[in-house]
Amino acid sequence: QTQLVESGGGLVQAGGSLRLSCSASGRTVSNNAMGWFRQAPGKERELVATISWNGGRTFYPDSVKGRFTISRGYASNTVYLQMNSLKSEDTAVYYCAASIRATTTTSVADYRYWGQGTQVTVSS
Repeated sequence: QTQLVESGGGLVQAGGSLRLSCSASGRTVSNNAMGWFRQAPGKERELVATISWNGGRTFYPDSVKGRFTISRGYASNTVYLQMNSLKSEDTAVYYCAASIRATTTTSVADYRYWGQGTQVTVSS
């Protein structure tokens, strides 16, 4: 089993920055692609970033491209999401997830392990 714990959420003004962290324990995720998702009230969960097992490949949807950056820690059991130029529409609960695949994937079905989520609120 793999446990994922997110941290770093909070309240920030529009235009500000936050850095989310996700720490994995139990079974290693160093061989797994990782992703960050978000879910706003009344909306479906959406992918905001994914990174391959070795950090060599990343993917971002257009909604966050150029503003968000995903990275992996040295031991690859920690994943980060740097969020810059935040907008009110970025307000959501953000979730870290570990994929069953080694390469980046945008399919929610490919992510087996999920954290409990961390709230990000951007005030305008």
